Amino acid sequence: MVEAEAGKEAIRRALRSLRRRHLVEEGAHRPAIEALARPFAAQAVEWKEKAEKHELELQQCYKAQSRLSEQLVTEIEEGKASKALLKEKETLITTMQTELEQTREENTQLKQSLEEKTSALDLLIQEHQAVKAELEQALTKQKVAEDENRNLIDRWMLEKMKDAERLNEANAMYEEMVLKLKSAGVGGIQHNALQEADGIIRRSEAGYMDIMETPIPSTCRITIRAHDGGCGSIIFQHNTDKLISGGQDQTVKIWSAHTGALTSTLQGCLGSVNDLAVTNDNKFVIAACSSNKLFVWEVNGGRPRHTLTGHTKNVSSVDASWVKSCVLASSSNDHTIKMWDLQSGFCKSTIMSGSNANSLAFIDGDTLCSGHRDGHLRLWDIRSAKCTSQTFAHLDVSSVSVSRNRNFILTSGKDNVHNLFDPRTMEVCGKFKAMGNRVVSSWGRPCISPDENSIAAGANDGSVYIWSRLKKDGVPTILQGHSSSVVSSAWCGLGPLATADKHHIYIWT
Repeated sequence: MVEAEAGKEAIRRALRSLRRRHLVEEGAHRPAIEALARPFAAQAVEWKEKAEKHELELQQCYKAQSRLSEQLVTEIEEGKASKALLKEKETLITTMQTELEQTREENTQLKQSLEEKTSALDLLIQEHQAVKAELEQALTKQKVAEDENRNLIDRWMLEKMKDAERLNEANAMYEEMVLKLKSAGVGGIQHNALQEADGIIRRSEAGYMDIMETPIPSTCRITIRAHDGGCGSIIFQHNTDKLISGGQDQTVKIWSAHTGALTSTLQGCLGSVNDLAVTNDNKFVIAACSSNKLFVWEVNGGRPRHTLTGHTKNVSSVDASWVKSCVLASSSNDHTIKMWDLQSGFCKSTIMSGSNANSLAFIDGDTLCSGHRDGHLRLWDIRSAKCTSQTFAHLDVSSVSVSRNRNFILTSGKDNVHNLFDPRTMEVCGKFKAMGNRVVSSWGRPCISPDENSIAAGANDGSVYIWSRLKKDGVPTILQGHSSSVVSSAWCGLGPLATADKHHIYIWT
């Protein structure tokens, strides 16, 4: 405690001593301080005014600096925008330069193309002038041909008049013979007189064959189960008893009509057989099939010869020329009729038809007849591939066939009527129909007897109707025996009649 008090006292004494010293020093320096204070007081007002003025100028400078800063910011933004725009312009210039180069190249190409087309146009003008000259020559030739055609028509009319005169003579001869026979009281010979008068002119024509009278069959002698799935077509070889059949089992079979025995089976057919044909020398058999093709076999040995391709749809009919053994004709649902060369196996020509031909047949070496869905019977010149004549036959012609001596064309239609046409005049010379005789769709194939005096046609009810061309009563002979629709019939040159339904072939005598 004593030491603390002593410390505090010492501190007090030090403070008093310092205070006295301060007062002494302040008194010593007072005059100097007052002398220094007098000039500052006098200048304080002036310095204050200058300070206020400088402050005002400083504020104005700040304001100007602010405005300049804003302008600088604006200028910087505008500079950036200008720089971006400049870049865009530079890019656009580069693009336009590229397009300009491309345009120059295209211009060069167009110029070359224009030069080529100009050259081609000059060539076409020259060709046009040449074709025009050829056309003038053709027109001149056409005029000459028309003149020759008129002369030929005049000559043809003269020949027709001569034919008419011969026919009148034949009719007069027939009437004279009938009168003589009636006066003589001889019965049954009138029929022979009719045959003689009807054929007196035709027998003088080329290709006529003198055939004995064909008897009308009445009895089914042989029944053949031919094809699995059904029989599509039958045909006899020329002047033999060999019967050829084709069916849905994709085979073609050859039978003996005398014994009913199977003698040969032709394999390799694709699709169902729609129609058959045999060449006039009996060397080849042709099948028209649903596979859009025709197949050709050699009869001796059964070796496949050709597969004829070219049709684009179902081949509906085929026939071989009576005169030229290597010429075939076929029709299809693709609206075409094609002519084929059997030696090469290629199509020789194609005839376009506005309506599908359901059936066709050769009349002679250069003339073809066809029956169409539009109901017309048409004649074609196969050399020019042009229709030479047509006539309306049925609502829908389902079948055409030509008689053995080419004197008649037999047509059948969905109107259930069978018509005989004279191929020279295209006039109907016989019409046959009966109650119950309904044509079998587009596949019914009637036929004419070898002596051209009888017509046989199958019906939906399985009956076979046979009309006599010479009888005027129109009453047919009806053969019963089939259990289903009769789709095809064929008359052998040696006498028998063959008819086919879905399951069987019947041989009638």
